[in-house]
Amino acid sequence: MKKPLFYSVFAFLFFTQIALSQVAEDPEIKKMITEIKAENLEATVRKLVSFGTRHTLSDTKSKTKGIGAAQQWVKSEFDKYALESNGRLTATIDYFTVKADGKRINKDSELGNVMATLKGTDPNDNRVLIISGHLDSRVSDVMNIKSDAPGANDDASGVAAVMELAKVMSKRAFSATIIFVAVVGEEQGLIGARHLAETAKAANWNVIAMLNNDMIGNSLSSGTNLRDNTQIRVFSETIPFIETEEEAKMRKATNRDNDSPSRLLARYIKTATEQYVDQLTVKLVYRNDRFLRGGDHTPFSQNGFTAVRFCEMNENFDHQHQDLRTENGIKYGDLVEFMDFDYLRKNTCSNLATLANLASSPKAPINVGIEVKNLSNSSTLSWNAPDEKAQFGYQILMRETASSHWEKTFFVKDTKAEIPYSKDNYFFAVQAVDALGHASLPVFPIPIR
Repeated sequence: MKKPLFYSVFAFLFFTQIALSQVAEDPEIKKMITEIKAENLEATVRKLVSFGTRHTLSDTKSKTKGIGAAQQWVKSEFDKYALESNGRLTATIDYFTVKADGKRINKDSELGNVMATLKGTDPNDNRVLIISGHLDSRVSDVMNIKSDAPGANDDASGVAAVMELAKVMSKRAFSATIIFVAVVGEEQGLIGARHLAETAKAANWNVIAMLNNDMIGNSLSSGTNLRDNTQIRVFSETIPFIETEEEAKMRKATNRDNDSPSRLLARYIKTATEQYVDQLTVKLVYRNDRFLRGGDHTPFSQNGFTAVRFCEMNENFDHQHQDLRTENGIKYGDLVEFMDFDYLRKNTCSNLATLANLASSPKAPINVGIEVKNLSNSSTLSWNAPDEKAQFGYQILMRETASSHWEKTFFVKDTKAEIPYSKDNYFFAVQAVDALGHASLPVFPIPIR
């Protein structure tokens, strides 16, 4: 059946201004992906395990055992990476004192987060990205500082990922600043992460994304014996911990309960991962963390930052927080032998694809809105360009209201576009993008009358 002339004219006018995005790939990100090696990650995990216990309150004086020795070794590795960074990477141990709390801190203690900062190259770009794993480990009794606590997967896996990324990424230049950190005190109540989050808030850091990696190297579950090295869970909060009354009213009015900043980041991770990392799918889990549990991203969320947690698909509880022993033929303990280092490699690459894209991307568009002054079965979005430099273009993301992830992407050059889909039936967001496909975090639109 021949279509009416007006239909053809509309289609021509529409698609000359708005096109389904052709996803660009950055060859440098693909190259970095190939530099992440399972054998390097395994060597790092084995070294961390060799310190016996890395309990937060363990020995800080020994050069071979305890948390102090582990901190100094991680710092020395960061210093090595700095030598190939053209002066952009600097490392430190951020020491701070915590008071005894009568719970998991039984005496006043000096703790320290090991941090490596890769300074952004654009003086006009104050964006900060943080990636973390926790250095400390434990056995069954959270206050046992003497027994060996290998902490191979929980969380030498996350620290190894952070260190491998620092090594690979510090050889490159990025517009935004990236902070690689091995925090302490996670098992004692997220102490190191809380200190860093509060430091960032007090100093007014523009932290646009915090990626917490905790237990990302085991692919075999306990109980069910399911093995899955093709999926990684990313947890993101529904409603932000910090929300003004006005923000709450807008969230309710626009039904954006499923589009918190952290959830928009989680979808970003899924897109970047499935573009650059083979045989790995991001499983979006719509809660801040596992049921009634928490992690080092939580203090960042509580301080108003956009933060998510990476965690393996199937946890093995026989190898978490366990004294080393064998009972009824079952070997307990968080040992290297129970890890899957190729799975850890892929999960590390997921973080790399996310960080490299975000740290290279344009800033996000501002004043993003959707027109509501007229009833229409199309949707008109408009926004302002981010500051500093001209943009290559923008992507309008779209999904049905019941969908977990973006389903269509439209590329536009202008800062206003009319989409032939109803705002009653779809959710939208807008992101700035450069010629290599580096996209900013998406911005959910507010009504414009």
